[in-house]
Amino acid sequence: MTGVEEPRVDLGLLVAEFVGMLVVAAAILFGVAGTIAWPAGWVFLVLFFGPGAALTVWLVRHDPGLVVERMTGIGKPDRGRWDQAFVALASALLIAWLVLVPLDAVRFGWSHVPAPVQVAGVLLFLASFWLQVLVFRENSFLSSAIRIQSERGQKVVDTGPYRHVRHPLYASLLGLLVGATLMLGSWLGLLVVLALAAAVAARAVDEERRLLRDLPGYDAYAERVRYRLIPRMW
Repeated sequence: MTGVEEPRVDLGLLVAEFVGMLVVAAAILFGVAGTIAWPAGWVFLVLFFGPGAALTVWLVRHDPGLVVERMTGIGKPDRGRWDQAFVALASALLIAWLVLVPLDAVRFGWSHVPAPVQVAGVLLFLASFWLQVLVFRENSFLSSAIRIQSERGQKVVDTGPYRHVRHPLYASLLGLLVGATLMLGSWLGLLVVLALAAAVAARAVDEERRLLRDLPGYDAYAERVRYRLIPRMW
């Protein structure tokens, strides 16, 4: 897709990482809940990892370079210190979310989320995932790290969702988390999502400093597309 020779994906490592994430997420959710009789928990796992697996298979076939970059980007030496700190913070917040939501929704029942709100959470989750699909289809340079992929001929992407906001992937990820939190039946989990949203917003600002400095044409793109995450808001 980028006009340069794409590296081959280590399928064994990719499958191991995916299965590992599934096992860890299921173990934390149901272990903290204290029961496997949690329908919303199973719905979440199916909706998160089922379409996620399908998207990954599609990317392996159509954009293997992007898959390799997302698997290896955080280990590249040209990352900034703030980006390293963000990954550690985001990982800690996601684990906190996985723990707090089942504590709130199942074990102690602090929250009482109405069924229609949970259904709305499912719809938001699915809409956010579809946005994520559009983003991955449009942008072959979605690294897991803040870095300029000169070896892959990185260029500014201004089509698809990028016509409306400069960081649609971040918007989709936050939408997924809000939807999942409501789907699972936890109001308190939204507090963790808010904290993660603040960290993501800070990362977006830091990423743009790097893009404005090192990626030709990004300054003109930022002038055309004025919003980072939410059209007409920010």
